[in-house]
Amino acid sequence: MTTTRSIEDYALLADGRSAALLSRDGSIDWLCWPRFDSAPCFAALLGGERDGCWHLAPVDAPRRVNRSYQPDTLVVETEHECEPGSVRVTDFMAAATGEPCLVRIVEGLHGSVAVRTALQLRGAVAAKTTVGNNGVATVCSSCGAVTLRTDVPLEARAHSLQAIFTVRAGQRVAFTLCPDECAGLDTSTAVPALHDTQRHWRRWINDFDDSRTLWPQAVRRSLLTLKALIDRSSGAMVAAPTTSLPETPGGDLNWDYRYCWVRDASFALEALLEAGFHDEARAWRDWLLRTLGTSHGRIHVAYCVDGSRVPRERCVESLAGWQGARPVRFGNAAATQYQPDVFGEGLDCLYLARRAGIDPTADEVDLEARIVGWLLEHSDKPGSGIWETRGAARQYTVSRVMAWVALDRFIKHWCKDGPGAGDPFVQRAIEQRDKFHEEVGTHAWDAQQGAFVRCYGETGLDASVLLMPLVGFMRADEPRMSATIDVIRRELGDGGLIGRWRRGDDLAPNEGTFLACSCWMADCLYLRGDEDAAREQFERVLAVANDVGLLAEEYDVRTGTLAGNFPQALSHLAVVKTALLLSGSAKGHRRGS
Repeated sequence: MTTTRSIEDYALLADGRSAALLSRDGSIDWLCWPRFDSAPCFAALLGGERDGCWHLAPVDAPRRVNRSYQPDTLVVETEHECEPGSVRVTDFMAAATGEPCLVRIVEGLHGSVAVRTALQLRGAVAAKTTVGNNGVATVCSSCGAVTLRTDVPLEARAHSLQAIFTVRAGQRVAFTLCPDECAGLDTSTAVPALHDTQRHWRRWINDFDDSRTLWPQAVRRSLLTLKALIDRSSGAMVAAPTTSLPETPGGDLNWDYRYCWVRDASFALEALLEAGFHDEARAWRDWLLRTLGTSHGRIHVAYCVDGSRVPRERCVESLAGWQGARPVRFGNAAATQYQPDVFGEGLDCLYLARRAGIDPTADEVDLEARIVGWLLEHSDKPGSGIWETRGAARQYTVSRVMAWVALDRFIKHWCKDGPGAGDPFVQRAIEQRDKFHEEVGTHAWDAQQGAFVRCYGETGLDASVLLMPLVGFMRADEPRMSATIDVIRRELGDGGLIGRWRRGDDLAPNEGTFLACSCWMADCLYLRGDEDAAREQFERVLAVANDVGLLAEEYDVRTGTLAGNFPQALSHLAVVKTALLLSGSAKGHRRGS
């Protein structure tokens, strides 16, 4: 079994096509090729070594291990200090090549260290391993085939490739791994590929102006993480590179996040635009238009990176799950839910792009009209909420708020650049928008608690209502919204962070705090004038990142550990937006006319 059993122990490697997770002890325990949502060839993250991993570390346990990202890159350096000497392992996915390639370079720093490598693919019970005399070896299994290149003599053993070799001070040993159908990199090109990859990431992140935030390093790491989760061919961003890392310890709230959520589009657009990355924002907008352009008013919740439908959800019995948390799921049934809030997020995405000066396309107006037309015809239809709980359809407060957003953004566009408020279609949208606003104020307000609640006619609190001032539905200092902020902070707060629901709620009795919600709380506090409290709230979020600056979806205050899929785009999007807002440099695309 792998020794790493804490999500914090992992660092992200990525190249804009797929991603891998590297443990602190030198094992790559998760890798999907050739796409983010492909079947994993390394899946020890959700089981053990037999489920696929690539270990590269000293034979003897080191006295000390230090690791970090090389500044402004997705290149990880891990230094192993052992009794007889020390070595540095540099890991990266070649980001400047036309084909996927995973590169690992071992360098001797001082003394002499025995190093072991062992590579085993998922499905390796039926694996076939071929070792050539030219430093090239191939492993084939049920999940595909990979080619490993190195100057170290390899041995095929127990369905894996293994080697033990000695590295002395000043020596360098390289390994390159690629899908078998790719040409791959020769070991002699490993160092040039490293330099190209460093330039790739640094050239991109250098467009960010550090003076715009009080927390430049946290923002830069979050932006790099988000860039790593953007598919280079389509411009779409996956929610996370993993599946089935549980939201609750040992629980069954284990979902596949390797897809693109429409909901994330507006959050991503705002964060990227605020940070100055218009090319990525434009690509995201274009993907959304291409993908939604084939719809007939109905927007699905999530899509694959190429715009196709998310696969049917299935449970993978062969994987034991993270710390035994089952089932392990591939695909996501939430993609089939009717979630009315996606109308708002979809049209808000187009609105944000226009306000930032990204020219609208010819298809945009037609798409807006079709979406608004469908929404007007189905304005009373209940659905699932933004947390995608699986149960009866309801009138979720934030779903109604986002329906208001959809109409609000459409009206602003068509009144400015279209037929104007006198147009019958626009007038109908105005009437329905105002109706949505009035009904939320009437049916979502619980006078006894003094707060807006999760659903009409219910009493449960939900931190998602913190989005109301962030999307311009209601000012944060409006008395009822301000009271709601205080109630949520008091009732859903835990260790300085904010949960989605009350701990002990039937929805998730053991769930930890939700990091994006914690950032939304900081935003709300800032917008109502509580700047010191907002910064304290935000810095509590930053404090739970792991040693290389990565965040999962949730944080369990009781155990002091991250939880959920990792790293999580929504958490890092929230960090970027909040850091800019609290530094006074956010442009506020959603606020104002």
